[in-house]
Amino acid sequence: MTMKKLIKWTLNHVPRPLLQRIAGWAVPMAGLFYRGRGAECPVCGAKYRKFLPYGYVHARANALCPKCLSLERHRLLWLYLTRETDLLKCYPRTLHIAPEVCIMRHLKPHFAGHPGQYVTADLESPLADLHFDVQQIPLADDSVDVILCNHLLEHVADDRKALCELYRILKPGGWGILLSPVEADYEQTFEDDTITDPDERTRIFGQYDHRRIYGADYTDRLRAAGFEAADIDYAASFTDAERKLYALPADHIYAVYKH
Repeated sequence: MTMKKLIKWTLNHVPRPLLQRIAGWAVPMAGLFYRGRGAECPVCGAKYRKFLPYGYVHARANALCPKCLSLERHRLLWLYLTRETDLLKCYPRTLHIAPEVCIMRHLKPHFAGHPGQYVTADLESPLADLHFDVQQIPLADDSVDVILCNHLLEHVADDRKALCELYRILKPGGWGILLSPVEADYEQTFEDDTITDPDERTRIFGQYDHRRIYGADYTDRLRAAGFEAADIDYAASFTDAERKLYALPADHIYAVYKH
């Protein structure tokens, strides 16, 4: 079995909580076969001749860092957080929903001397501090300075309700990064709750647990919840050589603010 087929099979057959537990040691072992130069992870600094393939349906080449498990979007997000925000220079109360392990490994030590200022949350992940449905967040109004919530809303039954909850808990003057896969060729977001069969969802939405395909109206949904939203083509700020070295995606950064 090739590496692409092995990773695809694992993603589609191993339960997510178990996958999160074993990935930390299994993926780095696979990375031993990719040692070299040609790709560099800006999150952990590791160098490989290329990154591992990754994908539920069609495995993307050069996607997964074997050391810290960052994907293309994680590397783009980390570059944005470290270069364009002051998150790593101060200690705002930060809620990190569906926390990416590669980024959490940096943020936890940064906030270690400030208990309660960095909180991770997920519906079921054993790695998270809190467990809740993002459609009903058990936090007070205006209680969080920063929200990081990435590639989650496409899984949620009522994403508009979830966005209103995120807006409710964010303090005035607060900000967040709310990334979702967006198909710019779609003028409107496509969703159909009558599609419940996992195989059919995979065929239509690209993943068995996705409920919608966001279109060019994604920022309109963010604004409808009350946020000021910015659609930032951050990858375009890097040179071709940098995009190749870091294996960055063409995805945009979606930043939100509450005034």
